[in-house]
Amino acid sequence: MNGNVLNTAGSGKRVARNIVIASFGNALEWFDFIVYGFLAGTIAKVFFPTGDEFSSMLLATASFGVPFIVRPIGAVLIGRYGDRKGRKPALTATVAMMLVGTLIIAVTPSYQTIGLYAPALIVVARVIQGFAAGGEFGSATAFLAEQNPGRRGFYGSWQFASQGVSSILAAGVAWLIFSMLPAQAIVAWAWRIPFFLGLAIGPVGLIMRRSMHETEEFTATQSEARHGERQQTGTRELLGAILTCVGLVMGGTVSSYVLVLYLPIFAIRQLHLPPATAFASAAAMGLVSFVVSPLAGALSDRFGRSRVMGFGLVGATLSIIPTFGILLSHPTLTTLLVCQVAAGFLLAFYSGPLAALMAEIFPTRERTFGISVGYNISVTVFGGFAPAILTLLIHVTKSDMAPGWYVLLAMLVSLASLAAVTARFRQARSGRVLSVDG
Repeated sequence: MNGNVLNTAGSGKRVARNIVIASFGNALEWFDFIVYGFLAGTIAKVFFPTGDEFSSMLLATASFGVPFIVRPIGAVLIGRYGDRKGRKPALTATVAMMLVGTLIIAVTPSYQTIGLYAPALIVVARVIQGFAAGGEFGSATAFLAEQNPGRRGFYGSWQFASQGVSSILAAGVAWLIFSMLPAQAIVAWAWRIPFFLGLAIGPVGLIMRRSMHETEEFTATQSEARHGERQQTGTRELLGAILTCVGLVMGGTVSSYVLVLYLPIFAIRQLHLPPATAFASAAAMGLVSFVVSPLAGALSDRFGRSRVMGFGLVGATLSIIPTFGILLSHPTLTTLLVCQVAAGFLLAFYSGPLAALMAEIFPTRERTFGISVGYNISVTVFGGFAPAILTLLIHVTKSDMAPGWYVLLAMLVSLASLAAVTARFRQARSGRVLSVDG
């Protein structure tokens, strides 16, 4: 399908509106999801009291990873739904489910009040959120990337730019709570504030998504299906594309969960920095992602995905171990800020065009499903349990460098995947998908 077939002329206002709505809902969902990670230490005390700080923290960080077990299920079911019924209904369903999970977390009494029912309800809430998140990424990525095939990089980059907004808001709210309130008040009630905030603005996101316009690329594909022109992708080909996604996502997802979500916990526990300062650094990294991701996406539309993404990923790979070394030898807020901002800058050049690249790997008729499954397998296996894995690794090995080596390994896998997919697309002569350098 040629991009000229799509009626992109004169649709600038509608495209801009779609981008804003999709990004707002995406930011809202990831805010609800991320803020749990930032508050894992407090949640450990409220819902997982074991009498041992390490055991409580391990349970809390593991509960952060529980939703990732069901994310692939959400990816399969919501992904198929989005490819058959449309991106709009899939996106509307995911934001509704995320709100249900957030509501349960916000109102669940503590362990001291209702006993084992408390952690059980938290796990149920996280499972619901995980199912929703499983379908959100693929649906939102497909929706954003399909706004204009000629500008996939820029429009798709708002997937990660909006996640940057989520990090800013989640870290900002956490910073305010920890800097303004005593620890006793935080454990007693203040930790619930971010979740009620998400509930307050959630209906706005739900209403906005219900008013979105379906993408013309998807509509054209549905028309082809009605006229019997729809072709199915071979199982081997689809599986290969999904595995390519897994490798491409691995470096970015491990980096995000370690540098954005785990590093504040690491800074508090291992570097003994105040909680407020650690959250401030995470907000700074989110700001970098928000600003740089669209720039990187736009550059990839002009110069090719592989050049822009390769610059960011190679730079991040070479600098990650020195970054952790500097942080360990100079554990100050300034060092933490510099390290996270530098890492965020380089990673944004990789993640900014990543959504477009993933969209170009799959045909429109299977795009939501393929992206959802590939992304969520990678996130589940390599990212979701990263906080718990690193907490355990540091405890067992007594080495504070464990997070750096974990991130480095993930980046090397993504670097190899990017090189492989670049070579494959360059060899392609015709166009089921857009060349990575085209």
